[in-house]
Amino acid sequence: MATATTKSTPSYRLLRHATLLLQINAKKILVDPMLSNKDALDPIPNAANNIRIPMTDLPITDAELSNLLQEVDAVLVTHTHRDHWDIAAQQRIPKNKLILCQPIDLQKFSDEGFTNVTAIDDHIEWNGITIHRTNGQHGTGEIGKRMGTVSGFVLAHHHHKLYIAGDTISCNDVEQAIAQHLPTHIIVNGGGARFLQGDPITMTIEDVLTLAHYTKAQVDVVHLETVNHCLQKRQDFKKAIKEQNLEKQVYVPADGEWVSIK
Repeated sequence: MATATTKSTPSYRLLRHATLLLQINAKKILVDPMLSNKDALDPIPNAANNIRIPMTDLPITDAELSNLLQEVDAVLVTHTHRDHWDIAAQQRIPKNKLILCQPIDLQKFSDEGFTNVTAIDDHIEWNGITIHRTNGQHGTGEIGKRMGTVSGFVLAHHHHKLYIAGDTISCNDVEQAIAQHLPTHIIVNGGGARFLQGDPITMTIEDVLTLAHYTKAQVDVVHLETVNHCLQKRQDFKKAIKEQNLEKQVYVPADGEWVSIK
């Protein structure tokens, strides 16, 4: 699944957690930047442990990160929880960089001094890429309400349709997004993140297996082993994928790995 990429090859690199570097139609898009050094942030509270986050380093040097932030054409943020948009991202991303976000977060970026912010309500056309916003459910019940509004995005260019589901559990919103946009490749946030009370707020192993039977698209699982309330690990997902004979469809990339977009 790992690939050597060229500018003409649609692909993404998993940096860590939900932070991706997309390469599509010769454009580079940074998704959900969590850029802090290992252990720099307080743990997510009310979780099963008190491990500081991020729990792992980025797979690139600080100098490489600085170059990347200058080179990217846009930053796409699914929502602004600190494991998707942290203080380091706020401080290090140039204030004139194009930020693409959900409408509810527009004012937050403006307040932080970003001057080139576009909120996507339904869809936009950008450099030959169509970007659709989708809905999601960041948990159930009262916790789901407290987690607030979250979005996913489908990026379409020619026959490639990449659905970045964002922080959502398996739900009708996800099924509707797949039925409407017919993605060829899906990236889901796994880990089964949860608090001491309530149900998971991101996809569990069971969610991912269900999703794989709902679509023929390639499904990749990220959002793992970086934040303390994501309790299901890479080896847990890989074991279940193998047991269900889904290795040809469902993949768990490593931090730093390049993956071709189907």
